[in-house]
Amino acid sequence: MNPLDATGDQTPFEALRAIALQLLSQGETYAGIFLRPWNFYQVGIALAVFVVAHILAQLVSPHMREWMRTREGWPAWRLRILIVFQRRLRMIFFVILIWHVIGIMKQLTWPSRSYLLTIIAELGTAWLLIALATRLIRNPTLRLLVRYSAWAWVTISILGLADETKAVLDGLAIEIGSMRLSIWLMLQAAALLIALVAAARFLAAAAAANIRQNENMSPSMQVLSVKFLQVALYGAAFFLALKLVGVDLTGLAVLSGAIGVGLGFGLQKVVSNLVSGVIILLDKSIKPGDVISLGDTFGWINALGARYVSITTRDGKEYLIPNEDLITGQVVNWSHSNEFVRLDISFGTSYGDDPHAVRKIAVEAALGVGRVLADRPPVCHIVGFGDSSVDYILRFWIRDPTGGLTNIRGNVYLALWDAFKANDISIPFPQREVRVLNESLPVARTPD
Repeated sequence: MNPLDATGDQTPFEALRAIALQLLSQGETYAGIFLRPWNFYQVGIALAVFVVAHILAQLVSPHMREWMRTREGWPAWRLRILIVFQRRLRMIFFVILIWHVIGIMKQLTWPSRSYLLTIIAELGTAWLLIALATRLIRNPTLRLLVRYSAWAWVTISILGLADETKAVLDGLAIEIGSMRLSIWLMLQAAALLIALVAAARFLAAAAAANIRQNENMSPSMQVLSVKFLQVALYGAAFFLALKLVGVDLTGLAVLSGAIGVGLGFGLQKVVSNLVSGVIILLDKSIKPGDVISLGDTFGWINALGARYVSITTRDGKEYLIPNEDLITGQVVNWSHSNEFVRLDISFGTSYGDDPHAVRKIAVEAALGVGRVLADRPPVCHIVGFGDSSVDYILRFWIRDPTGGLTNIRGNVYLALWDAFKANDISIPFPQREVRVLNESLPVARTPD
């Protein structure tokens, strides 16, 4: 009786022992076949074909590289494909040559004398196709994982060991209640999850690109739609992968309840930030590109995340502000409903200067600064009579708060300085006169 068919009435250890004995027996059979003289000849032919393929690749690769450098007008994606093929010329030549050798040998001798060469050719072809296909995966770690896993499974399948390997992996299992988790089941789930997540990522990226191009949606609604779509696709990929491999999803109900309790007690801040992020996106209080002030932080919103908001300041620093702080705290949004921002600066002039002329000169000086808007003209008002000066306030508008506020104030102050100097208008400063009374005071003497 085949040990693989008797695992149902045996303990897991006995089943694994029977499978191991079966694999050992098959290994001895393969070893006996491999030691036949014609199999040695086939291995030698395969090595010779590999050497020829290596030489051809060394000769063709430099010429192909130079030819690609002359293709300046070609799209980048076409050049990347050529680079992928150029780096695998040796394997391409090997697969082409070995299939030609097999065809010639089948014409000149019995098919059994090219059996091993056929297996080598099938392995080489499968490995080459997998290497080319996995180049579509951008993540290097994931690409290597998928590539080596596919190579291993294809090799096992071509060698005819798929059923034995599946039986061994399925025999290594643990049982949790009515659920049986084996290595084979977990590998299936991982493979399906990777494939479905990759498909979900592709669909999410394509849909996000279309959503961002929709001018009828506000930026906040675009971000909310993209986030909702990503959560829905990735969640569907996860549960679909578990369902396809036969995992009972009813058991996850208890787990989800436990997670909910944990979220309620231990992750209150995380949940609060997540809910606050959704509220921010729904009420459109802030959106990417807005200029805001929160405490001592002034900058523009770079991105809206699920847990935080990224704010970039004028000095290049990027602050990650929790969403909860934006909901519960006071936030100044300089560009909430429009991009116009009014700035005020205060100054004073001497009592000897004509205030009517000062106001006119101040307005003209402000209009001479590049970022100050002329369609919303500046205004200058007297706000008081100080101890040593007449006090004024100059108000002007800008449209680009992302360009900074301190620098535009400084430029207006410099324009006022130049204008006042050109028109002999003085900017007074407090002066104090100190008088010393009883100048001749007796000097205390110390006792001898």
